[in-house]
Amino acid sequence: MEQAKTKYRGSMVAIVTPFRDGEFDDAVLESLIDFQLSNGTSGIVPCGTTGESATLSHDEHQRVVEVAVKAVAGRVPVIAGTGSNSTEEAIALTRHAKQVGADAALLITPYYNKPTQEGLYLHYKRVAESVDLPLILYNIPGRTAVNMLPETVERLCDVQNVVAIKEGSGSLQQMSDIVRMCGDQMPVLSGDDGLTLPILAIGGTGVITVSANIIPQDVSAMIDAFEAGNMSEARRGHHKMDPLVAGLFFETNPIPVKQALAFMGKASADVRLPLCRMSDVNQQRLRRVMTDYGLL
Repeated sequence: MEQAKTKYRGSMVAIVTPFRDGEFDDAVLESLIDFQLSNGTSGIVPCGTTGESATLSHDEHQRVVEVAVKAVAGRVPVIAGTGSNSTEEAIALTRHAKQVGADAALLITPYYNKPTQEGLYLHYKRVAESVDLPLILYNIPGRTAVNMLPETVERLCDVQNVVAIKEGSGSLQQMSDIVRMCGDQMPVLSGDDGLTLPILAIGGTGVITVSANIIPQDVSAMIDAFEAGNMSEARRGHHKMDPLVAGLFFETNPIPVKQALAFMGKASADVRLPLCRMSDVNQQRLRRVMTDYGLL
């Protein structure tokens, strides 16, 4: 499993789930995956927050993972979102991901029920013991109302098939603490596109990214530049992307990134309630940012 922990680095896209007339559009997901893989993306992450997992039925969730695995065809890791606020449901989704050939699973901290740090530890330990699949922890307290502390992450280093963490707390200090406390035992992936370069600078290994849905080559190039020791080029890429990254969060993710893909003619802007269409004002702002970037 130690070898597996070295795999999770670079630009991994939290890919959208495309809809057409309210239904999952598998053909468009396949084309989006081809776009990613031809532009340097090092991993595909279906059914995360950006993939609107919260409003997918179980059948749809499983279908999205199956289509992604088939479309990727082993070219890069597929990391299936399988998290839930029910441990048993997370186990069931993770078992399915393993059965259909996903390379790993991404498990968000249980949301709404606000477990204690001991509860978080026991949740991940139970999933890990139940399914022999590499697991990536996902901490994003702004979405879940619970923050997994570095001490809990350090405890989970001893669980063999826990291989990395996607850290979306927004706290560089917390991320630095995890790197310091866990070292190579727990690769740290950015859960915030705007912090990818700072996280790399403190010892992180990459990002699970929203913005790569529309600029996969640029996100990959920034990380490649950093890893090659070309800091001036990495900083240039970071500052170039910064206004666009901000634009992708004018409204709740994934509303803006789906609208951006629609502007580019790559997918529908459809999202599922309770998410809704981007406001006209913010569509204009997003179009302006994308035009300035050179995407439109």
